[in-house]
Amino acid sequence: MKRLSLLLSAFIFQFSAFAAEQPNILWLTSEDHGPHMGCYGDSFATTPNVDALAAKGMLFKRAWSCGPVCAAARTTIIAGMYPPSTGGEHMRSMTEMPKGTKMYPQFLREAGYYCTNNSKEDYNLKKPEGVWDLSSGNAHWKNRKDGQPFFAIFNETCSHESQLRKRPHVAIHDPAKVRVPAYHPDTPEVRQDWAQYYDQVTLADASAGKRLKELEEAGLAEDTIIFYYADHGSGMPRNKRWPCNSGLQVPMVVYFPPNWKHLAPKEYGAGVKSDRLVSFVDLAPTLLSIIGVQPPEWMQGHAFAGKFQTEPQPFIYGFRGRMDERIDTVRSVTDGRFVYLRNYMPHLSQAQHVTYQFETPTTRVWRKAFDEGKLTPEQSVFWKEPKAAEELYDLQSDPDEVHNLAASSEHAETLAKMRTAQENLALKIRDVGLLPEGEMHQRAEGTTPYDMGHDEKLYPLARILKAAGNASSMKPDAIADLKAGFADTDNAIRYWSAMGILMRGKAGVEAARQELTKAARDSSTYVQVAANWALAKHGNDYDRPAALTKLVNLANWSQHNVFTAMSALNAIGDLGDKAKPIAEQLKTLPAKGESPDGRFAGYVARLLADLNGGNAVYEDAGEPPAKKKKAKGKKQ
Repeated sequence: MKRLSLLLSAFIFQFSAFAAEQPNILWLTSEDHGPHMGCYGDSFATTPNVDALAAKGMLFKRAWSCGPVCAAARTTIIAGMYPPSTGGEHMRSMTEMPKGTKMYPQFLREAGYYCTNNSKEDYNLKKPEGVWDLSSGNAHWKNRKDGQPFFAIFNETCSHESQLRKRPHVAIHDPAKVRVPAYHPDTPEVRQDWAQYYDQVTLADASAGKRLKELEEAGLAEDTIIFYYADHGSGMPRNKRWPCNSGLQVPMVVYFPPNWKHLAPKEYGAGVKSDRLVSFVDLAPTLLSIIGVQPPEWMQGHAFAGKFQTEPQPFIYGFRGRMDERIDTVRSVTDGRFVYLRNYMPHLSQAQHVTYQFETPTTRVWRKAFDEGKLTPEQSVFWKEPKAAEELYDLQSDPDEVHNLAASSEHAETLAKMRTAQENLALKIRDVGLLPEGEMHQRAEGTTPYDMGHDEKLYPLARILKAAGNASSMKPDAIADLKAGFADTDNAIRYWSAMGILMRGKAGVEAARQELTKAARDSSTYVQVAANWALAKHGNDYDRPAALTKLVNLANWSQHNVFTAMSALNAIGDLGDKAKPIAEQLKTLPAKGESPDGRFAGYVARLLADLNGGNAVYEDAGEPPAKKKKAKGKKQ
């Protein structure tokens, strides 16, 4: 008995020493909601649990998710790197982790932590072995070994975009009292969706409250550092999927108990609202810093807590790549007051037809009002083509980001500063998102997109960035450089030359018809798509038939890879009535084929359905037609 007592005492001593050395860390996350919470000054919100956590801890007033959709956002967190540098910016792209790197839970496990994820992963990077001790709906810190410190995530999905449109619904908030942002039309459907969004945020807050109570009842609250954050802005259109402030700003509340206050951010204090700019790329290095591990140099974020915390940064950054079936390339920057967006594909509207987004009543009502000419200029911007090459918004005077200041001489200095910040980051992280997605994979064959991007021979970034900048600048005097680019030996330069001519419409095509005609038969299918897109949309009656025929061929999944097929179908979708001569041929194209990963194999089918009239749901302002089958696929 005495021996048992001695062993027990030794174990308790060992456990106490271990616990005192390493804090537990609990992350409470929720989906698809911005800082619409009481602690952020939103009096319409009902969020008592997170408000109470913020009152005893602190919140970050300017936290960005980097990516405005869940897979892109989580990809940023799990690697501690910007997805445009790893090739993981595109939805369900499933690229490889860079050589010699790890996902952050692997570092924590090596330090003795029990790491659990309950339960959604949804990364755009392939997960190596040994990332989590357990990642499932049963994952819980309670399953750890005695005395073992834990890192646990509980992700609440009740606030997800899909839940905003569920009917019937038990209301908590009155739609009549909702604040409708300036970019949305004030209709009953829009008010209902916004009110239901607030209802779901209330449920997410209640879920967080249950997890906090569970921790308290286990006697672990004083040894557990707590983070609460959402994965990106609200699930409403022009929030989710768009890398402006409304799509990227998230609530981020942290609590460091007295035992661990020495690891807190320097400005930490009860009820503090920090001005420090933080984003999801900072979370992995912050975790490592908290447990006393120096973040590796390849992590691109900056620790804002722990032993290795850094000074505040002047900017935080966002991005948009392919959103499900729709291609795009956008980069964004904020200094906390101004938000800058660089649209590398300004010929495409903010509101490309993403099937999943059109299942929300607000999207359909909004589109219908646009088609009928019933919107204000602020409400119309989302749908217009082309969009501005650059956007600049002052959050102080324009929190809804509807008044673009990019052309204002008064703000020229700010615009130049933000543009430089964006380009400097692209060069620093070696942004591979300036390549067509399929081209990126081709160049990375045998290695990873990140490692390919850091090989100047494989990826001459400065030249490609300049070409993309010239193409998307929309400046008429760039045409000479664009024409010269068609003779370049690098596929990406030729691609951006063709895209730049496409963006300039009829005048561009007339100036570079000879170069486009040659590029229509280029060795790169992505150059072919861009050139034939330009000729089909802005060429003459002689140009168009051959270009349409070529685009149909490029869209044939049985003849080309999925990335080429998706690119061609996006081009055809942009042609409108000019694609009518190939309508019957489109109906014969295969909707199935080989894909690098099954999670985005359905995108070609969605594009074809849209072209063949299967997804024009916005024609009905109410719910989707009863006979319409919802597109299969995981929540985004």
